[in-house]
Amino acid sequence: MKIESGQVAVVTGGTSGIGFALADHLTRRGVAVMIADIREDAIPAAVDALSDRPGAAAGVRVDVREAAEVDALADTTLDRFGRVDLVCNNAGVVCEQTPAWEQALPTWRRLIDVKLMGAVNGVRTFAPILITQGTGHFLNTASAGGLIALPDLAPYSATMHAVVGLTETLNVELRSASPQLGATVLCPGMVDTPLGPNSAALTPPGAVSVPNDRDDDAMRGAISPAVVADAAIAAVEADRVHAVVGPGAAEAARNRIDRLLADLE
Repeated sequence: MKIESGQVAVVTGGTSGIGFALADHLTRRGVAVMIADIREDAIPAAVDALSDRPGAAAGVRVDVREAAEVDALADTTLDRFGRVDLVCNNAGVVCEQTPAWEQALPTWRRLIDVKLMGAVNGVRTFAPILITQGTGHFLNTASAGGLIALPDLAPYSATMHAVVGLTETLNVELRSASPQLGATVLCPGMVDTPLGPNSAALTPPGAVSVPNDRDDDAMRGAISPAVVADAAIAAVEADRVHAVVGPGAAEAARNRIDRLLADLE
């Protein structure tokens, strides 16, 4: 799908990190963007930061775990901009680091509800709109952790693998409806974002909170959200199903495939 001025995009989790970088990239190219985020207080600043771009920006509070709220997001976007061309299911959270059997059940539920069901709700709501148009694309944010094992982050890794599988299947289904439809899954390595602190601030009762401060040592070598956004949109424009971004991410994915092939033998 070629990105063109006058198109309309929806970006969930759009007030910071990869989501905001996607909104920034798109509005610079004349695309109107509807930013959706559960952090309502962060929306005005994000929209204001994009106010001088060729593309318009607006924002609305949305909890992607709630199907009705994602339905309302579609209605709001259509009312404001008249169409939708690109749906970026980007909202996400992370979990504490501990072995799979020690992860709290509310933590599992939270990751499944936000990351997996958030993408499912986006697909359920927006796919019929894109199919009716006959054109459009989904960009679902997963992680390099959706292509490899991530010890001590099982809820995160499991949901990322699920988003990869969802997107691969969705792409086949959409292309059977129209060659002008498709889906791409974004699988970046470590990215310099406030995902950890944001996740900690939104931790519900019963779930073990992730640390709310950044480990600068651990973040060394992390890539910028802008680099990730540029690579993601390039993959969309090239009609690639996978956008694997960041140092070591592609090599790790190849190693996993090699191990899989060895097991098949």
